[in-house]
Amino acid sequence: MKPIRRNIAIVCGGDSQEYVVSMRSAQGLYSFFDKERYNVYIVEMRGLDWHAVLSDGTTAPIDRNDFSFKEGDNLIVFDYAYITIHGTPGENGLLQGYFELIHLPYSTSGVLVEAMTFDKFVLNNYLRGYGVSVADSLLIRRGYEELVSDDEVEERIGMPCFVKPAADGSSFGVSKVKNKDQLAPAIRKAMMESDSVMVESYMEGTEVTVGCYKTREKTVIFPPTEVVTTNEFFDYDAKYNGQVDEITPARISDELTNRLKQLTSHIYDILHCNGIIRIDYIISKEQKISMLEVNTTPGMTATSFIPQQVRAAGLDIKDVLTDIIENQFV
Repeated sequence: MKPIRRNIAIVCGGDSQEYVVSMRSAQGLYSFFDKERYNVYIVEMRGLDWHAVLSDGTTAPIDRNDFSFKEGDNLIVFDYAYITIHGTPGENGLLQGYFELIHLPYSTSGVLVEAMTFDKFVLNNYLRGYGVSVADSLLIRRGYEELVSDDEVEERIGMPCFVKPAADGSSFGVSKVKNKDQLAPAIRKAMMESDSVMVESYMEGTEVTVGCYKTREKTVIFPPTEVVTTNEFFDYDAKYNGQVDEITPARISDELTNRLKQLTSHIYDILHCNGIIRIDYIISKEQKISMLEVNTTPGMTATSFIPQQVRAAGLDIKDVLTDIIENQFV
């Protein structure tokens, strides 16, 4: 008897400035999925406009009661949602909460983990409690800016430092601040993206990023990618407009690679993650590994870090995605 093909929604779009990046990731994922095994649809979301893209290029509205839609006379009910929204609502727990309510399995971590990893300040302080090395930081909330003086930032955090939105999905609103005079403009810029701003100490070293996923049967940790940019830091242009060299596997020792993989696996378990995550690190000259950020909906275009790392590991991205989906149905 021929098995029933699962209906898969690639959920993209969202309400952040990373909308376009999300749409590109959706196209990448659509090209990767095993079409012999799954019926795959792209579902675009922006505000309250939720619609499925049909094979003829037209769209059909999503019924938010159960995330279904009509294709002609057929009612399409999804078995699984692959979330590739960068930023809100797909990376901060909101969409995950909706899928929990309607009992639809999805690709990312749960509500609490998504909310926590989206808030960089909360995540850093949480993981610090587990012994993970992270940069020292201060939090500045909208309306309470006067509680943290420029002198306090300079004394505690030091210069240069980074000013970034505490809750945001990418590199929008991030500034590298080299002196106290640049602090106030940088904070205002970050406040345009988030109601809270993190001022973080600068860590010099080699930047690397490591992807990972786990199923009931196995742990897969991909080869690290070394990130080299001539920009001041790994900003939006470096990430998405090609102003960066991405070297996979990274030019580091086997011993350091193993330490990175162990730490990535450890953080995955601490957070009880699900699906593919990608963790960014800084490695100091003394070979100390410090975590920068946990990405729970990493980019999935053909040139994104994860597909690069999958290829470097000698794996097929189609099989990886099948692993992740089927893990929900064991």
